[in-house]
Amino acid sequence: MNFHQYYPVDVINGEGTRCTLFVAGCEHQCRGCYNQSTLPLDSGQVFDKLMEDRIIADLNDMRIIRRGLSLSGGDPLHPANVSAVLALVNRVRRECTKKDIWLWTGYKLSNLTMEQQAIVALLDVLIDGKFEQSLANPSLLWKGSSNQVIYRLTPA
Repeated sequence: MNFHQYYPVDVINGEGTRCTLFVAGCEHQCRGCYNQSTLPLDSGQVFDKLMEDRIIADLNDMRIIRRGLSLSGGDPLHPANVSAVLALVNRVRRECTKKDIWLWTGYKLSNLTMEQQAIVALLDVLIDGKFEQSLANPSLLWKGSSNQVIYRLTPA
């Protein structure tokens, strides 16, 4: 898996102060996508153990308390990203107690593969659906277009 950007302190992509990772690779090609540079799978930098270790350390850093991890892109549920994202969310669950995990995907919850569903089972919040430029609304919280759905998978 590759990634484009990592923000160790982010207050935009989910509730509270968070760590946010933007992965590379998206097959949806949504018209008007604000993250077009993340669409090619081979773009960005390689996501390696050092980057994974940094995310875990940042989530556990008591100097700046983070509520959790946000995963966006690109698409974290792109088939080429699934194994690395699953490993990361499993590690967050094991080593970062009481941190929540949010994930944005263009895939619909009802159409996910078994591998993608394994990731969703570990999430607290899933925002699904392709960005639809004709339904875009900048006043929406946590989503770009009104067709997208926010699923709270665990109690807040």
